[in-house]
Amino acid sequence: MTMNDPNRPASGYAPEHSPRMQWAELAPDVFKAMVRLEAASRKGLDPILAELVKIRSSQLNHCAFCLDMHTKDALAAGESIERIVQLSVWEESRHFYTEKEIAAIELTEAVTVLTDGFVPDDVYERAAKHFDEAELAQLIAAITVINAWNRFAVSTRMVPGHYAPGDRKH
Repeated sequence: MTMNDPNRPASGYAPEHSPRMQWAELAPDVFKAMVRLEAASRKGLDPILAELVKIRSSQLNHCAFCLDMHTKDALAAGESIERIVQLSVWEESRHFYTEKEIAAIELTEAVTVLTDGFVPDDVYERAAKHFDEAELAQLIAAITVINAWNRFAVSTRMVPGHYAPGDRKH
């Protein structure tokens, strides 16, 4: 059952918040450029891996809208509920992921958080062992793009729960 499921009981749930603005309508050229950037960043990446990266970044950025979208897209692409649920605690659940996926998740965290102001060399080197240079460039692009989407969605309070796979907002 999803938020927009007509079979979902309406009573007992908190009311949905309103978005602050419809930023895509107010800045259509930026939105269109982001959509093109998103499409370009996905090229050459495994779709499941790309969704894991988007989910992890969205978790770190507290982006409910993007979490809703990318967990649904991951499920539609064949990802398991178990691996999606464990992603927020992947360090204790490493056995759910391949070494390549772990390297991508670590890089996602380093690029997303940037607490030290840089991506640590050891994190970058682990990713470089699993991705050739072109793939690594695409991975960094995908991480950067989802972070941008997260920031648009969080700052404008986009409302989660209405997305269906294939109904791309980005």
